[in-house]
Amino acid sequence: MADQIPKAPGAKAAAPSAPRSGEARPGSGKVEKGRSIIAVASGKGGVGKTWFSVTLCHALARIGQKTLLFDADLGLANVDIQLGLMPERDLAGVLQGRLSLGQAKVRYEDGKFDIIAGRSGSGSMAQLPAARLMTIGQDLVRMSASYDTVVMDLGAGLDRTVRMLTARAGTTLVVTNAEPTSITDAYAFIKVTHQNDPDADIRVVVNSVDTKGEGHRTYETLRKACQNFLQFEPQLAGVIRRDRKVLESIRQQVPILTRTPTADAAVDVEQIADHILDHRPPSR
Repeated sequence: MADQIPKAPGAKAAAPSAPRSGEARPGSGKVEKGRSIIAVASGKGGVGKTWFSVTLCHALARIGQKTLLFDADLGLANVDIQLGLMPERDLAGVLQGRLSLGQAKVRYEDGKFDIIAGRSGSGSMAQLPAARLMTIGQDLVRMSASYDTVVMDLGAGLDRTVRMLTARAGTTLVVTNAEPTSITDAYAFIKVTHQNDPDADIRVVVNSVDTKGEGHRTYETLRKACQNFLQFEPQLAGVIRRDRKVLESIRQQVPILTRTPTADAAVDVEQIADHILDHRPPSR
């Protein structure tokens, strides 16, 4: 019988069953992880994953972390758009063999962190051979040794690229909101990731909720589903309150921590950054 997720707070009907893991394993055996790599993922799009990745990277840089933001959502890459950048180098040059991963990085001086930008609409990452994806993952792990933190903004869903890159992360943050479909898809992502690597450090970020209490109730729905069906409980990394300043910052292409650093959402992401630094995964 397929897993059934408990009814989300305020939902009128139970969320649909999570999809099967299928062929989700990124490969046989363990792959090398980067302890400082944080994968930011979501089961579905539209939950604020890229905004959160940008803001988390900025928050870490503001407290002295040497930080890299890697836009791994190549087909729908928009980190550069949110920051108002037109980088001369990006991940497409790496995929075409013209650049190494290190050569593709650019400096975002306003935020004091480095970026490897994607190329929106190219879709090349999803069509890469598995061996090439493996090489990019290995290069990213080696590169991460030069940084305190690497934040990797993944594409939504569970395609092969997402699974293989997630396997490289020391910590995975799964972003969801209070919508039943978002909770269901976040559960599906956690299920597949945990099955691929039972030791994976998976944590939950609940975004765009009216109150902290709503965020905690949403997390509890997801935690109970994981406990009941997976015998695994992901930690809560934090809750981000709904804030009109988020949309304003995106429209202005200016990070919220630059434009309105005391906004509720900005403060909430800073608290998540503190949580991450206080709860680094152990070296293996």
